[in-house]
Amino acid sequence: MHISHRQHFFDHLAQTSDYPLALEIEKAEGVYMYSADGKRYMDLISGIAVSNVGHRHPKVLAAIHEQLEKHMHLLVYGEFVQNTQVQLAKALTDTLRVETANPSPYGLIDNVYFTNSGAEAVEGAMKLAKRFTGRDGFVSCYNAYHGATQGALSLAGAEFFKRNFRPLLPGITNIQHGFSPDIEKITEKTAAVVIEIIGGESGVREPDDAYFPALRKKCNETGALLILDEIQTGYGRTGSFWAFEQFGTYPDILLSAKGMGGGMPIGGFMASQRIMSVFKNNPILGHITTFGGHPVSCASSLAALQVTLEENLAATAAAKGDLFRSLLVHPEIKEVRGRGLMLAAEMESFAKLKDTIDHCIERGVVTDWFLFCDNAMRIAPPLTITEDQIREACAVILSVLNE
Repeated sequence: MHISHRQHFFDHLAQTSDYPLALEIEKAEGVYMYSADGKRYMDLISGIAVSNVGHRHPKVLAAIHEQLEKHMHLLVYGEFVQNTQVQLAKALTDTLRVETANPSPYGLIDNVYFTNSGAEAVEGAMKLAKRFTGRDGFVSCYNAYHGATQGALSLAGAEFFKRNFRPLLPGITNIQHGFSPDIEKITEKTAAVVIEIIGGESGVREPDDAYFPALRKKCNETGALLILDEIQTGYGRTGSFWAFEQFGTYPDILLSAKGMGGGMPIGGFMASQRIMSVFKNNPILGHITTFGGHPVSCASSLAALQVTLEENLAATAAAKGDLFRSLLVHPEIKEVRGRGLMLAAEMESFAKLKDTIDHCIERGVVTDWFLFCDNAMRIAPPLTITEDQIREACAVILSVLNE
């Protein structure tokens, strides 16, 4: 008897919930995914802010193929000069030559440490902050998500998500994202504040313009490092290459992943050489990784970066976000918030949202909700989505709501 891939999925692939979407996708191209039976789905979530330049962008594929003809893994991270790693690190630091009204006291970021994922970038940044400051306390936000590994999970600000995995790291203080009085919880014992510029899994929450300058000032006063998590917001998603550019505040350490890879797994934490150099001694090899900065992933990431700049995807993301806002007007939609193509369409309840999402998927539009905000629809399509495709997606959503 022939057993289907779907059955093997449930029998042998570790499950993360009792109700996965279980769509059997065979191919993806641009903003579309195609099932084994040929049904087309428009991707409104980009694999959760991953496929920023669309699925299988031709320039990304070409870069991958070119690198495959040269070599794949050679040696653990940091020993050999590998062209794709070096070129990507230089290109990334070029994007970070940004003058802001509230700079880092440690200067512009000019060093990149490559990892395999966003969670690993968080872990590395936490180690770096502890080693550089000699402190062990961290401040993070309620309803924040920074990854599922032990240290990253310790930063998560939703107790239901981590209570069954305790004990986790001690010394974590939670604050409310965007709530200025909580900034006083940062002290001389704080190694770093780890914070998203725009809260992702909390349902796309952004602070007022005064918040990040005040946060930067408090970090300077206490000697705490400011770690900005741009794992969801980076690579053009919010209307600028990095979201922090819109908030006038420069980080000490910057985190990236997701859209960074062009569809391949990669992450990174970035800092000035002054900060990053502490990993070189006491102990030597203070942070190491086997596959971090894999040459194929770096080639893909560099191509995605170049596409983002060449096709001006950050600027067009802002206009496309405005188009979503203008179209998604309905009595069932309480609010559409966010920047660029990182949006949340809030509804009355999870029940209403879940019913809407299920029917949208049936009609070929894939969307989702947020980990800590289950009554808001996630809208984060590839930045390459066209205006006609936006109108098509919104027509499906509104049609479902009308019914």
